[in-house]
Amino acid sequence: MRLNHLDLHVPDVAAARDFFVDIFGLKAVETRGQDGLAILHDDAGLELILSRPIEKFGGADGVMAGANTYHVGFILPERAEVDAVYERLVAAGHEAWHEPRAIRGGWLFYAMGPGRILVEVGWRP
Repeated sequence: MRLNHLDLHVPDVAAARDFFVDIFGLKAVETRGQDGLAILHDDAGLELILSRPIEKFGGADGVMAGANTYHVGFILPERAEVDAVYERLVAAGHEAWHEPRAIRGGWLFYAMGPGRILVEVGWRP
C-alpha cells in the first residue's frame, strides 16, 4: 500500500499551485473552476490536490484557523539540492524559517508557503 494523494485546503489555490510548481517542480495537471481546485503530480507518483476549504466537511485552511496543525515534507536525494531549493524559495520572496542546517541527522530547512502551508525540505544520508 502507498499513499497516492493529499488534499490541502488553501485560501488561494492559484498562489499555492504556483508555489509548488515553481519551487518544487511539481507538474500542474488540471485546474478546475476559477482556481477552485488544482491537481499536481510529482515524479514519484504522488498527486497533490489544492482546494478551497469545504464548509460542509468542516474544512479550514491555516489562514482561517490561525494555526498550523500539519506540515508537508520533501526529501531530496542530494544535500546540494536542499540548498538549491532554499535559494529558489528565498529568491521568489517566500518565507524561510532558517537556512538549511544539520537537524536530526540530516540537512534541512522549514519554510511557509501560501495559505500558511508549513513545508520541510531535507536530505538524509
